[in-house]
Amino acid sequence: MSVTERAGWRSPALGEANELELPDGRLRCFEAGEGAPIVFVHGLLVNANLWRKVVASLSREFRCIALDLPLGSHLAPAGERADLSPPGLAEMIANALEALGLDDATLVGNDTGGALAQILVTTRPERVGRLVLTSCDFGDNFPPPAFRPLKVVARVPGATEAVLTALRPRAPRRLPLAYGWLAKRPIERAAEDSYVLPALADAGVRGDLRRALVALDPRHTRRAAARLPGFDRPALVAWSRGDRFFPTRHAEELARLLPDARLEWIDDSYTFAPEDRPDRVAELLAAFAREPARATGAEPDASRARAGRS
Repeated sequence: MSVTERAGWRSPALGEANELELPDGRLRCFEAGEGAPIVFVHGLLVNANLWRKVVASLSREFRCIALDLPLGSHLAPAGERADLSPPGLAEMIANALEALGLDDATLVGNDTGGALAQILVTTRPERVGRLVLTSCDFGDNFPPPAFRPLKVVARVPGATEAVLTALRPRAPRRLPLAYGWLAKRPIERAAEDSYVLPALADAGVRGDLRRALVALDPRHTRRAAARLPGFDRPALVAWSRGDRFFPTRHAEELARLLPDARLEWIDDSYTFAPEDRPDRVAELLAAFAREPARATGAEPDASRARAGRS
């Protein structure tokens, strides 16, 4: 298999690939199953494959949609008109929900994707019925201190490519500042290649990654945290108890800030719980998504939308 083919591999469990035409460009997504919609959002230097094992379980009962965001492991450059700042990416996700015709989706975020989900529900909440945050950035921890040097690397010509080239062999990928402290267990080769190789194979994808890295700024997650009490829909915080980058106190704070939230722990996992414990993630998501919708009138929904736009 060529480098391009390895970069472009997506698990058959993710279902059918679709391209959405959005105001800020094209976005690839994958869809499997029927039923209540669950939309999955990944973080930097991974793609829809992060959710493949969870989707394989949940697509028997739910309509599972996994996005392939322009965060460095995507296939085609986003283009210069795409806003790859955290608010711009949150807007892209909101536009994807609209393009998919969803108005009551369960939105699930991990890692950087959890930060984007927080921004989305505090700016464009109208199409989100439920929120799930697995281990992710929050408040001042965006990005975590261990990964902040990547913002400097992204500003140096050629440095991002050099870092990624060092990850072409599999062994360095298990280092703590690669994927070693993000996934407790080795990631299967096909998925791991799809995370690492796209930005090496395409200069445009690499440019997207640099733009996204440089734009990371905790002011965005601090602003979202201040607004989270205005999101009154059901929320689940499902956090990896042994996470190396996202402390458990942040899970507890998120569960306090969100008015209708509960906290569940995921054991034997690092940040990438969909890789380490897809069984537990799927179990929690299924139980949460099956719960009867809480009745809300027009007035609370209107106030929630106003709070998001303020």
